Amino acid sequence: MYPHPPSLAASLLAPGAAAAPTPWRAGLRLEYERRGARSVLARREHFGPLRVQRALYPEGEAVCHTLLVHPPAGIVGGDELRVDLRVGPGAHALLTTPGAGKWYRSAGARGVLEQHIAVAPGAVCEWLPQESIVHEGARAGLTTAVRLEGDACFIGSEMLCFGRTAAGERFARGELAMRTRIERDGRPIWLERGVVHGGGGLLA
Repeated sequence: MYPHPPSLAASLLAPGAAAAPTPWRAGLRLEYERRGARSVLARREHFGPLRVQRALYPEGEAVCHTLLVHPPAGIVGGDELRVDLRVGPGAHALLTTPGAGKWYRSAGARGVLEQHIAVAPGAVCEWLPQESIVHEGARAGLTTAVRLEGDACFIGSEMLCFGRTAAGERFARGELAMRTRIERDGRPIWLERGVVHGGGGLLA
């Protein structure tokens, strides 16, 4: 198994960590390789309820499609999830989710999702999850860090819906804190940080 992120490992080993009710601690590590004309998911490791379904090739062997699955179906206050992804030289990976992500109402603690992506020279990573719904009263922290090497290519999106507007719900309280960092050969090329507060001017 790969080393757990320190904060997650400490939570897993803490006395009583398995007792209910307990926030989810989960991690997923994926590595892709180019083998001949085929991009393959060469390694997968996980702990907790973060999984992947089998690799798919709807565009042909050159592009490996992968569905990320979180069976609890959402993130609540206190959850800590981490995804580590590496796309090796010349490989092409597309990652998505089977449905919308959800950040549920929190009793006070923040739910955290960290996404760490490394793309080697000549490789392509398409990070295209479906939208995330931030429920009324959620407290969410989302961090995305992308490291590109040489001529590596990254295409990514994060679509956010604040409140379940179709059900008449507004995001009148809660918070989403986001950080994004993209670097190429160690030099930052995109830095973004923001906080959206429920009921704030950004949602008017």
